[in-house]
Amino acid sequence: MPTCNKTNISPAMFLLAGIPGLEADGPWISIPFCSMYLIAILGNGLILFVIKTQQNLHQPMYLFLSMLSVTDLGLSVSTLPTMFSVFLFNTREIGVDVCLAQLFFIHTFSVMESSVLLAMAFDRFVAIRHPLRYASALTSARIGNIGLAIIIRGSGLHIPAVILLKRLPYSMNQPLSYSYCLHPDVMKMACADTMPSSFYGLFIVLSSLGLDSVLIVLSYIMIFKTVHSITSWQERLKALNTCVSHICATLLFYTPLISLSMLHRFQKTALPQSQILLSYLHLLLPPVLNPIVYSIKTKEMPSPAVFLLMGIPGLEQAHGWLAIPLCAMYIVAVLGNCTILFVIRAEPSLHQPMYYFLSMLALTDLGLSASTLPTMLSVFLFNSREVNANTCFAQLYFIHTFSVMESDVLLVMAFDRFVAIHKPLRYASILTNATVARIGLAVMARSVLMVMPIPALLRRLRYCLPNVLSHSFCLHQDVMKLACSNRTINSIYGLFAVITTMGLDVLLIVLSYVMIMTTVLSIASKEERLKALNTCISHICAVLVFYIPMIGISMIHRFEERASPLVPVLMADVYVLVPPVMNPIVYSVKTKQIRRRIVQRFQRKRIPNKE
Repeated sequence: MPTCNKTNISPAMFLLAGIPGLEADGPWISIPFCSMYLIAILGNGLILFVIKTQQNLHQPMYLFLSMLSVTDLGLSVSTLPTMFSVFLFNTREIGVDVCLAQLFFIHTFSVMESSVLLAMAFDRFVAIRHPLRYASALTSARIGNIGLAIIIRGSGLHIPAVILLKRLPYSMNQPLSYSYCLHPDVMKMACADTMPSSFYGLFIVLSSLGLDSVLIVLSYIMIFKTVHSITSWQERLKALNTCVSHICATLLFYTPLISLSMLHRFQKTALPQSQILLSYLHLLLPPVLNPIVYSIKTKEMPSPAVFLLMGIPGLEQAHGWLAIPLCAMYIVAVLGNCTILFVIRAEPSLHQPMYYFLSMLALTDLGLSASTLPTMLSVFLFNSREVNANTCFAQLYFIHTFSVMESDVLLVMAFDRFVAIHKPLRYASILTNATVARIGLAVMARSVLMVMPIPALLRRLRYCLPNVLSHSFCLHQDVMKLACSNRTINSIYGLFAVITTMGLDVLLIVLSYVMIMTTVLSIASKEERLKALNTCISHICAVLVFYIPMIGISMIHRFEERASPLVPVLMADVYVLVPPVMNPIVYSVKTKQIRRRIVQRFQRKRIPNKE
């Protein structure tokens, strides 16, 4: 226990902590955290919206799921302000009263989540053990009473804990262990007798989380006994399948919690990073993954069986012949991008930021090609047009993810050219290997997490016949048009994703080139001007190859009624096929270093060493 004296007692402020050893990387770490909070809020908001609008989901199981989403939202909102403050703005000070209010809400929503998971276990037990009495046992009024009891239990247990902490004096010599306030962590800062707070904290844990976990285990023991008594294997699996989502949610919540308790027990031999990581997993992971788990594993969240892909209208008989140039384009894309990656990896002289970013571009092009390849060949080579709905959602997720990733990489390459031309002497110190790696991680996290809600949003919709898509691969706007239910949320989020990724990237790329042109025009020598601009030609070509078809598709979708049905199909094919094919060719032709190394590699294979 810290000792108190007049110089180290500070009743006004605590200091929050980030991740030990990674304090300088706070802004980069904030990117995945921001993405996780965005997914948690959108995912749980979507669950609440779907359950509210779908009349067939007004059942006990889904009402409890609504409670879980509300507690997940509350848990996310409780930690969000200080997490952003520490990692994004490097502001670590927090008032004692604010800290106590935060820990009250964090612990309250944690206990509420545990209580909801227990109620959901009871719901599954009643549904499997007494299916005929399920509706009469869990009426809407009874569910409302259960929800009210959960709120009273969660908040009522923690009011005394805050009062007990409020009366203690605190030392200001040491910061807190986390980027948010927790009861055990704040209690350790006290320089007075904490025994009442410690005993009451233990009482809360045992009477809420501990009791809930025991009752959940007991519920599943009785569920398994009931299931074991069913004679049909098919009925057994059907009964157990209704519990899978709840089991996943329970494990997501309790596994980090139990691990954290074990770590506190053996803290002397544990690394502080392990303790902090488990705390983040306990508070951040359930709100992110719960809506994803329930969206994937719950069949009542509506989705169609199959969609029908489309080749090129009017040329169905020639699809076998059209497969030849398509296969050739895929081969060129794979070989070209693999060659770029091999040459950059094999040549130490190319281990520079510009070529690292080119490697990222080649990887995204390979990903984009691999995303469209299966269905393109299926349609054109084998005339197989059916695609499972979940497969379609997975494909469009990867297509849009790699598209956003490519847009991000092109933006980063524009920044690279700006730094190289505007501040050539500081180029190596600004774009170090560590900085390039962090940029690559940020690009991947942004694209993966930004597109993640789209399949879940599409999966909630009901789809009508005809279920024929416009292309030989799945795209968000194309699938969305087949829906015969309200798709406003899909449209709004799709527009938001486009504006905040590709739309923003285009503006920043244009701004980068405006500043590049301003710098180039200030150079006195005409030869130096041309030399500087020449380093940008490959990137400008890659930007035009990527964005012109994309803008063309957007314009065609806007004026689709006036356009030939062949035009949007060809523009979409150009958008996904041409950049992976043309980018390695452009960079091989226009970049002397790449071209020279490729030629040297082939010459070494053909010409034997005379020595």
